[in-house]
Amino acid sequence: MVVLVRARNPNNIGAAARAMHDFGFVHLRVVNDYAVPFETARSAVDASAVVAGAGSFGSIAEAVADCTLVLGTTAVGDRDLQHPLHELADAGGMIEAEVGRGGRVALLFGSEKTGLSNDELSYCHWLLTIPMAEHPEVRHPSMNLGQAVAVCLYELVRQGHLIDGSGSHAAAELGEVERLTALLTEVLQATGYMKRHPSNCDEGQIRRLVLRMGLRAEDVKVWMGILRQVLWKVRGGRAD
Repeated sequence: MVVLVRARNPNNIGAAARAMHDFGFVHLRVVNDYAVPFETARSAVDASAVVAGAGSFGSIAEAVADCTLVLGTTAVGDRDLQHPLHELADAGGMIEAEVGRGGRVALLFGSEKTGLSNDELSYCHWLLTIPMAEHPEVRHPSMNLGQAVAVCLYELVRQGHLIDGSGSHAAAELGEVERLTALLTEVLQATGYMKRHPSNCDEGQIRRLVLRMGLRAEDVKVWMGILRQVLWKVRGGRAD
């Protein structure tokens, strides 16, 4: 699925929806802190079904809660990346493998002006970039939102890879990961770790740490049980 984060221009949303329609993708989600005026997305020519079926969410956590692999797109630039970075042409095989396992993949695109922030990128397993001209002085630092969506989907279709798949999610969904992240944060607070090591406890850092574990759904249940037991003990529980 395609997830647009803080997309401000309805026409850009429409252009993204049109690209999705043209390449056979139907699942569009939009993350914004205000109601998105889908009805003004005039550039969504022949993509009315995509726009009509689009979901609107108040946070990335909500938008990708049922996904097992989340990829963030970035123009890189001077950004200090904290995730593995893959070029678009090299990413298709990894996406296909996740879909083949029954996973659901989300491709995140940031706002037209700023792209995805570091906090927004913390929800991603790894990052994707579209190679551009080698001489940045003769090009814009990033592509137009609609163009970026079209290029990414074209390359995935050209290689025979799809990202709209869904199934019996062997990998942990992001909603499960987020619950584990919240519980781990609670344990770190209760044990005093956050007070002693505040530089290691930014919310995004903890989320990236959990994502790098590559947990399966059954793993999350085990870790949740372990952390709840630790929390119970720290708060004065007695051993049987």
